[in-house]
Amino acid sequence: MKVIAVYHNKGGVGKTTVTMNLAAGLRRKGYRVLLIDLDSQANSTFAAGLIKFQFEEDDTLQDSNVTHVLKSKDFGQIPEIVRQSDGFNTPEIDILPSHIDLIALEKSLEAISAIKSRLLRKLHKVKQDYDFVIIDTPPSRNLYAQVGMIAASYLIIPSDLKPFANQGLSSVVSFLEEVNEFRETMSCSPCKLLGVLPSKIQTNARFLSSTFPRQKAAITEHHKLPMMDTVIYERIALSKSVNQSVIEGEFEIPNPQSIFNFADRDASGNQSAAEFEALVEEVLVKVKAK
Repeated sequence: MKVIAVYHNKGGVGKTTVTMNLAAGLRRKGYRVLLIDLDSQANSTFAAGLIKFQFEEDDTLQDSNVTHVLKSKDFGQIPEIVRQSDGFNTPEIDILPSHIDLIALEKSLEAISAIKSRLLRKLHKVKQDYDFVIIDTPPSRNLYAQVGMIAASYLIIPSDLKPFANQGLSSVVSFLEEVNEFRETMSCSPCKLLGVLPSKIQTNARFLSSTFPRQKAAITEHHKLPMMDTVIYERIALSKSVNQSVIEGEFEIPNPQSIFNFADRDASGNQSAAEFEALVEEVLVKVKAK
């Protein structure tokens, strides 16, 4: 089982888009995939089609989400909490959903001394059930980011390569060093950085010929970090795929889709689908899964 965290402490760099479509692409290749949403914004949970309710009383996630995996050693085992995505991908993926309650519960969870390694230990119990676990982390260095990174054997850093995102990379690297120090106390091998993944990259020809090469060079030459070969460009189809909806009675219900499902019925998604197909292939090579 390969556990991959997708993390950057800078928001707005395409983290959830990368997480969801990487998981979807791996699943379409026949791999057994679990996606874990550790971000209190629950964007991955929404994208998986699990937030289709209109009223709080219909919220089925409040009593069964990733916090229930974290807060108890004996209860809240992963198979008890896992859901299947709804209309998101073909085939669907398994997901440990997030919830807005993560914000309020963080303080109480921090008081549990074993909390940082709990996800890692519970994932060990399902290592025969999944080929890949993809973890969507919050854009911060909070408890949930620590839990997700500690549980991961590999890390992808999505970045739009703009100045603020680049300035945050040194913090990401120091965070990874802290995580690996903790993993060493658990007799775990270090979490390996697969690379910085260019995401939300403009398609403007002038930008791609002048600015983009300099941005990439800053990563490898100044920050001394590996770059991934794949580039995820900012395309309208990626936004449209997440913002799909259907009419049920008097309500418009969210019906988000992976870029692959979207491209199956709308050719405007083909370029983005091809980029994520390339990302899947690169990840498979880098983690030696093929």
